[in-house]
Amino acid sequence: MKTAVILGAGDFPRKAFPRYLLGSASHIVCCDGAFARYLSNMQSVFGGERLPDAVVGDMDSIPPRLFNGYRGLMHKVDEQEENDQTKALRYVIGHFPDVDAIHILGATGKREDHTIGNLSLLMEYARSMGLDGLGAPGRPSVDVVSDTCTAFAVTDTVTLEVGEGRKVSLFSPDNSLKITSKGLHWKTDDVVFDNWWKATLNRADEDTVTLEFSHPSVALIILD
Repeated sequence: MKTAVILGAGDFPRKAFPRYLLGSASHIVCCDGAFARYLSNMQSVFGGERLPDAVVGDMDSIPPRLFNGYRGLMHKVDEQEENDQTKALRYVIGHFPDVDAIHILGATGKREDHTIGNLSLLMEYARSMGLDGLGAPGRPSVDVVSDTCTAFAVTDTVTLEVGEGRKVSLFSPDNSLKITSKGLHWKTDDVVFDNWWKATLNRADEDTVTLEFSHPSVALIILD
């Protein structure tokens, strides 16, 4: 299985699982603001030097000494319609089409607005690019992994092996969507998704959770 990691400029992972994803990745792409932190943690993650495949962004967050010293890694994208996380995702899709999974690390922490924006983009990737948290033949799965959560988007009815007792939160921008749940402690059947908190802080009472959508749409799932 081939994986790619996109490293954002949020909190650098400290716990074992996200660091394992980084250390075992087939390809690594840093957003420009994350490159300096990557270099300072490279030894502890890899036990030596492993440079990323590319550094992607508008280069407004990278010191000139790093830009000039690692010019061969730099992939500058000037347009401002998309953030650096999305630019990095497009780079991975375009340059490494054989990856099975894309894990985005460093997408959360430091700034709440960046955290909310980066997590919500998972739904945009699923809706506009066909890249959700489950993957499909010819399409990698995409998720955000941090020291405290795993987040991914789904676009229709899904059954997930989450493990009994795991915390589960749901979000959707579609207030016409009804999600009937099985395996959650608090049923979501009557939830109207008209505010972010409406289906948060739930937990799994069974190892398997099923979420049945009233119609194809998009939802963000965050697991602890």
